[in-house]
Amino acid sequence: MWPDIAIVGLLGVIAAIILLAVTRVGVTLARRHRLKRRFGAEYERLVGDRDSKSQAEAELVLREQYVSRLGVHPLDQRTRNRLRAQWLRVLVRFARDPVAAVVAAQRLLVTVLRERGYPVVHREQVMSDLSVDHADLLDHFRSACDIFERNAAGTASERDLGQAQADYNALFAELLAEPADDGGVVPATSAHRVGDEVSR
Repeated sequence: MWPDIAIVGLLGVIAAIILLAVTRVGVTLARRHRLKRRFGAEYERLVGDRDSKSQAEAELVLREQYVSRLGVHPLDQRTRNRLRAQWLRVLVRFARDPVAAVVAAQRLLVTVLRERGYPVVHREQVMSDLSVDHADLLDHFRSACDIFERNAAGTASERDLGQAQADYNALFAELLAEPADDGGVVPATSAHRVGDEVSR
């Protein structure tokens, strides 16, 4: 009789261990899926740069926690309108003087980021912070910053300057967008597109 109780107890312990392991795997997979969905290509880039997926995922979770404490917020309508008007003026400058327009666009981008609550310390930190809620903008941000640097060095080509206009336009379209009801932003296809007035 006693051996039967011992076996039942042992089976209970084994079942509990298996359940704990399955739960842990389930939690890990759910977190991985959430991070992939939120960070997109940045998730894959970071996994490739780090020693393991778990290390990359831990870093992304830390980014989320850090940004949640920054107080990043949507722009109020008045500020949005003011910054949108400034961007429209910069867009007009791209047609006349693209070299000066890139400088003005970069300055305005820093202003918009600060107005949204992002601390603009250095490029890598800004990319890390933006990746949490605007991962789809990172390629545009990298490209715009690279071209800004080449422009400052006098080595930016006409093609570079045209690409800079497209990159900054994508950045401002999202960063100046109306907030959606779900806490995201209204997609560019349905939101007022920054630059529409210029193209009319």
